[in-house]
Parts: sequence; C-alpha cells; structure tokens
Amino acid sequence: MRLSRIRGQRQALYVRLAVQWSPFPPDRSIPTQFSQTFTSVSHEPALRSVKRRPPIPQKPPLLGLPKDKLKDLLVGDLLPAKIQNVISQRPYVVDQIWRFLYRRGVESFDEMTSLRKDMREALANSCELGVGTVKKDCISKDGTRKWLLNFGGRAEVETVIIPSQHGDNGTVCVSSQVGCSLACSFCHTGTQKLLRNLSSNEILFQVMHAMRSVGDFPLNPGKPRKISNVVMMGQGEPLLNFRNVSAAISILTSPSALGLSPWRITLSTSGVAPLMERVGKDLGCGLAVSLHAVNDALRDVLVPLNKQYPIKEVLAGCKRYLDHMPPTSRHRRITFEYVMLDGINDSMADARQLVKLIGGLPSHVNLIPFNPWPGSQYEPSSDQVIQRFSKCIQDHNIPCHVRTPRGQDILAACGQLKSSEELKRIGKQVV
Repeated sequence: MRLSRIRGQRQALYVRLAVQWSPFPPDRSIPTQFSQTFTSVSHEPALRSVKRRPPIPQKPPLLGLPKDKLKDLLVGDLLPAKIQNVISQRPYVVDQIWRFLYRRGVESFDEMTSLRKDMREALANSCELGVGTVKKDCISKDGTRKWLLNFGGRAEVETVIIPSQHGDNGTVCVSSQVGCSLACSFCHTGTQKLLRNLSSNEILFQVMHAMRSVGDFPLNPGKPRKISNVVMMGQGEPLLNFRNVSAAISILTSPSALGLSPWRITLSTSGVAPLMERVGKDLGCGLAVSLHAVNDALRDVLVPLNKQYPIKEVLAGCKRYLDHMPPTSRHRRITFEYVMLDGINDSMADARQLVKLIGGLPSHVNLIPFNPWPGSQYEPSSDQVIQRFSKCIQDHNIPCHVRTPRGQDILAACGQLKSSEELKRIGKQVV
C-alpha cells in the first residue's frame, strides 16, 4: 500500500512538472542536462527504463528551432566569425534559410542555392538539418505506408501515412515518444518500455519525411497538398512530452513554415487531465481522448493511467479544453476513441452508458475495431456488434464513425505500432 502511494505521488509530481514545462525561466536557455522534458510513468518498470537520454548531437540540428532561436544560433559562436558577420548584417539570410527548411523541404545545405558557397560550407560543417534516418519502409496492400525511423542508438519510432479512400490526399500519424509508459493492455506500443521523449526536431522530421515522400515540397500557394492532416496518434503519449510536441506544432501551423491549419492537426491523449486544456489554450488543434471503457473498474485495466486520472477527471479536462475553443471552431468538440473488444466493452449496456457519460459534451465517437497483434489477449468485436453499438450512439444524436482498419498486414493499424525486430519479416530494407 505504501509503495503504491509513493508511486502515485511520484507520478503526480512528474505531471505537475510537465504542466509547468520547465523549472527554468522562459527567457533563459535550458541547460543541456535538463533539455529532456519530464515524463510521467504509470508503473515501476517503465520508470526504470527511462535512463537513456537522447544523445547530444555533434552538430546542432536547425529543424525544430523557432525562428528567433535559429537566428541566435546562426549569429552565435557556432559559425566562423566572417559568416556570423554576414548573417548579422543581412537579416534576410535567416529568412532564406527558414524558407529552405520549411517551404522547400531541402535535405542538404547544398540545396540552399541562393546562399553563398562559403556560407553553405560553413553551415554543413557546423550544423545539421534533421537527425533521422529511414531504417525500414513497409507498404500495405491497401496503400498504407509505414517507416521505421532511427534517431540515434536504440531510439526508433514508427511513422505512418494513411491515404484517403479517394487517394488524392492522406494523413500522417506521428509518434511523440520512443516507446510508451502507459502500458494500455490492448496496445502493442504499450509492450515497449519508454526510452525517451522525441525532440521537436524528431517530431517534425516525421511529418516532413512523409511530405517529401509524396512530393509535397516545394510548398506553393494554391498547390494541393497530398499530406493534408497530421494526427499525434503514434507511439507515446503526446501530453507527457507537451513542450516538444507544442514546439513542433507551432512550426507545423506557422504560415511562414509548413502552414497547416490547426484544425488539420489532432492530438490524441489517454487522459492526462491537467494538460488537456493546454491543447485548446496554447495549440488550438483537435483533441481526441482514448476512452475505451465506460467505468473506472474496466478502464483501470485497459488504460492504467485511469488510476491516476479517472473518467470523471478526464471529462472535466475535456470541458476545460472546450472552454478555450471558439464557438465557431471546427474543433469545438471532442473525439472519443473507443476500441471494440469482444465481450469486454461492447455490450448495449456499455453503449448506453457511453451516451450517458458524453451526452452533455459536443462530441464525436470513433469506434475502432481491435487490430490484433502478436501475443495480444483480446479479440475484435464482430461487425454486427459494432454496428449495433454505433446505432445506439447515433440514435441519441451523437455522431459516430466506425474506423476502417488500415495497414493491418504491416502492423500499421491503430494499436499495432511497435519499433521491434518483428518488422524484419514484413518490411523491405532501405538501402
């Protein structure tokens, strides 16, 4: 009992630290040893696993820096004095580099052709653009595509492109952490211990790699985008890496950078209640809540974070999020995600209780047929049960959608992501 109480107090402390973002004033740079944001954990094995910090890059990456920080880096001591002076005297050079990064999506400094050759060489010798490499590339028979990306050492995550049914655009599903500490019992990622948070650079790299793969760069006004939506629904809990996730989203939505509308970005959480309102207040993007059960007893098993933030607190967090969204906003509703598990949470009584729980909120229900993975203990509900469940919700005037499984054959569907050696039997090596 005492050990359980200590663990709960420790987790609450980590979340309070995450809410505050950082123990350092906002006008000061964060010392390197504290640059990794605090994370909450729900069980002791995951806590012990967060020992490895991101490797300190030999060259600082430019991707992911706000424009003012990019300027500070370029006019600091990083570059030769001659180049520093040129950039200091010609502020438009920073704008040029910014546009090359985010509007043209360049992959090398040599592609920054409007910069002087000696400047390009100095940048290449002192900086990096992004820090990721592609280790595996898997393509499903339904067109879904999944990459295994390496960010140094054991830090590997999966990123997925889900094409639309019409094939003219698609959604990129982005990871926010290497592994996950939440250990949701139906989720493959939950079997992979949390290694570390991803940096804003690494989060942006996933989106921009997907954009390059479909030919979205260069970005031009009026040019249709093939990557039209971003969902933070990959590996990890985004709200336990809020600082880096929000930094990445600010660049994703900046008109001078990637220029995505906030309503085309959705952040999914398992219910980190203290931070949910920050999604509306600070980011203005969509919020999806992984509910999956209608009572605390079952949700404690499916989503162990519920022991820290039970359903009542999660719904209160939803209301605080909605308070910060304009009445006319397309995102002024909550998407409740509900995985359909045969004989576990799919009864008509569950459907009626779900209606009762969320009926007072602007909401939309996304029913997710369970996607099996090796070693999972659950089975998917039948199509008949899912349709009956959906009809009950819609009969109470709550929009409900049944998600079509995509990428099951390459373990790219919802709940199947895990950076593991299992990909060897389904992927093709990228050379």
